[in-house]
Amino acid sequence: MPIFATAIKRTSRKPRTIRAAALSLALLACWLLLAQASFAAIRPHYNVIELRDTINPATEEFIKYAITHSREDNAEFLVILLDTPGGLMTSMRGIAQAVLNSEVPIVVYVSPSGAQAASAGVFLTAAADIAAMAPGTNIGAAHPVTGGGGDLPSSMSEKVVNDMRAFARSIAAHRGRNAEWLEQAVKSSISATAQEAFEENVIDVVAPNLPALIEKLDGWEIQRKGASHVLNTKGIEKVNIDPGWQYSVLRIIGDPNLAYILLMIGLAGLYFELSSPGAILPGVIGGISLILALYAMQTLPVNYAGILIIILAVIFFIAEIKISSHGMLSIAGVICLVLGSLMLFHNPDQPMQIAWSVLLPTVATVSIFFASVAALAFKAQASRPQTGAEALLGSIGEARGDIDPEGRVFVNGELWNAQSEGKISSGEKVEVVEVYNLKLKVKKIGGR
Repeated sequence: MPIFATAIKRTSRKPRTIRAAALSLALLACWLLLAQASFAAIRPHYNVIELRDTINPATEEFIKYAITHSREDNAEFLVILLDTPGGLMTSMRGIAQAVLNSEVPIVVYVSPSGAQAASAGVFLTAAADIAAMAPGTNIGAAHPVTGGGGDLPSSMSEKVVNDMRAFARSIAAHRGRNAEWLEQAVKSSISATAQEAFEENVIDVVAPNLPALIEKLDGWEIQRKGASHVLNTKGIEKVNIDPGWQYSVLRIIGDPNLAYILLMIGLAGLYFELSSPGAILPGVIGGISLILALYAMQTLPVNYAGILIIILAVIFFIAEIKISSHGMLSIAGVICLVLGSLMLFHNPDQPMQIAWSVLLPTVATVSIFFASVAALAFKAQASRPQTGAEALLGSIGEARGDIDPEGRVFVNGELWNAQSEGKISSGEKVEVVEVYNLKLKVKKIGGR
């Protein structure tokens, strides 16, 4: 008996030993992973992002994310490879503010050859701790324009230009760059090549490629918040930061013109679904388009009075279905649609409007669509029913046998039981005046 008990005891200890060993291995693996991650985090490296697009809310969010990520993973500095024709003023200000206040040194490198830092790109370059350009690139032409590329209205131009000139001077003073040149880039749209910008103290260095730039930055001293910071780039590793899918989606739909088109498609799809329930596909497309438009507009300088007027236009088109206004409600809807579209991105502090080449065709197409659907829906409601008991009212048929007071009539290809207040002879034409309980009440044509 004691021998048997000992065997049981030894057997019961074996699973415990296995579990303890497995737990120890798991803890060891976790420790090794954490150690590797910590080693990777402290390994000297610099981060790189590419901005080869217009400056819009998507690029603003991506650059802010890259700055935050670079701070958290202890990057030596962040390099922004820049090639942009410009973009939204609000997004540019947001990016410049993030760059000026970044705890991680920011290097803006206009590259490769043939790239540009135009319009809003000038301010982004000037705001960097180190501004660099590749040979064959250019910078300048920062005079503000509308979203369609045209000049600002005279009432707004002076105010916006003076504001941008002051912003250029403040950035230049903060970074020790040529304030006069940056101010003229705003006022007179002057531009410069990489070498000219270097000689004018607009940028700090000219480098043919990124490796050459990193080599030149070794030992570069940066003044940040009263303290000096020296860059050490020998043996440093390069880490690319790629934009996530959310930034890619916002980049595509972040253009005000595309956001406006999506808004119109969304309203048109939902309007068609409400006027013709059961179509499903227009409602699905409209709902998706409307969600995308609202997602884009949350980061765009939207004038909400414009949105309200566009919604009022849709209400007028819906009312046209119910009320016979002889087209007056449709005309009011078109007027509201035009006014709302003009006001949608019109902001005194933001020279961004929908391009006329987008606005006019879109308004015309959507207005015709709304008016056509409203006319068809009203016509369908006002027309005589084609099915059911109501469709039989007023129908002409023929008596099949004498009706006195009951008999049968042939109406719309079918034989019906019928009754009449007076006698109707077989073969005479009759008109249906009432339908009840699958029986027709008829009268002789020409009779009372």
